[in-house]
Amino acid sequence: MSPKAVQYRSNSIIYFKGDQSDRIFLLNSGKVSLSYVDIETGQEVRDLIKMGEFFGVKSALGHYMREETAVVLQDAAVMVFSVPEFEQLASKNTRIIMKMLKVFSNQLRRIHRQVQNLMVSDEQNNPETGLYKIGEYYMKNKRYGQALHAYKRYLVYYPTSAYATEVTNKIQQAEEYLSRYGSGIPSGPAPAAPAAVGQPSLSAPRVAPTPAASAAGETSELAQQYYNAVSLVSQEKFMEAFKAFKKILDSGSDPEYSPKAEFEMAKCLFYLKQFDNCIKSFSAIAQKYPKHPEMKEALFFVGRSYEEKGDKGKAGGLYKKIVSMGPEDDPVVRKVKKALRAMEGETA
Repeated sequence: MSPKAVQYRSNSIIYFKGDQSDRIFLLNSGKVSLSYVDIETGQEVRDLIKMGEFFGVKSALGHYMREETAVVLQDAAVMVFSVPEFEQLASKNTRIIMKMLKVFSNQLRRIHRQVQNLMVSDEQNNPETGLYKIGEYYMKNKRYGQALHAYKRYLVYYPTSAYATEVTNKIQQAEEYLSRYGSGIPSGPAPAAPAAVGQPSLSAPRVAPTPAASAAGETSELAQQYYNAVSLVSQEKFMEAFKAFKKILDSGSDPEYSPKAEFEMAKCLFYLKQFDNCIKSFSAIAQKYPKHPEMKEALFFVGRSYEEKGDKGKAGGLYKKIVSMGPEDDPVVRKVKKALRAMEGETA
């Protein structure tokens, strides 16, 4: 087998967004553009392919669907490679590898910059909409892993906000799709309206369960209990939420959701104004999980508890420690800086 030379006429389509193929293309002559939607502006963008440049590489090597549409703007001569043919060529030519790495690096920097700009812009206008819109973008584009991460972060930072109940529902939906279609593979169904908490979604077809799927189903059931409890927090039913989280913790059956439940119980104690118990709970969590990913958030609630108790010294010390942990654009660090400014204003 060897690469094939293919001629494409002007205004033809080499492949559509959403197609799945193991073919990689090299432009020899003519003009081809890649059409996709810019995540920052929502507008269609067209990137011209340079002669001698490969395209369709990421989706072919990664075995996921095309993220863009390849449009022929002017009669084009293209070499078409299978994945093994491309790998064989690349293994013999390190210049190809370096060139592709440069292209991928530029693309990743552009996407990262767009996501950062979108989050900063939204959070400046309304601190409750930044992460929400990011989650919506990924959900719409069937990137369920990324959507789930954004929605979960939203609940961490804005647990009692206007969108909290809706986000809780969407987390359940994203987890369901994620267990079926995988993370970062835009091949699942188009998202439907979120199902009510605790109700099954009717938007995706049922498939025969495999042993792995059955295990995922068990985890999904525990996940549903967890996010039902999170929903109670968003409704400010803190005592009910505390009991629901405690039920998950007492079951001790899951290494992921038990620590999460323990963390949320400590937060509920703060909202219930049980500040001493909140401090004790978060202190125990810090000892048990010294590398907990939400350690700054835990310290923030401990600081808030000391502040509510009137111990501004301990609160200020904890706030300054969180700021030193950085980075400056971390949402928790921004909240802490705001709390510090408020305290300084009171003592001025």
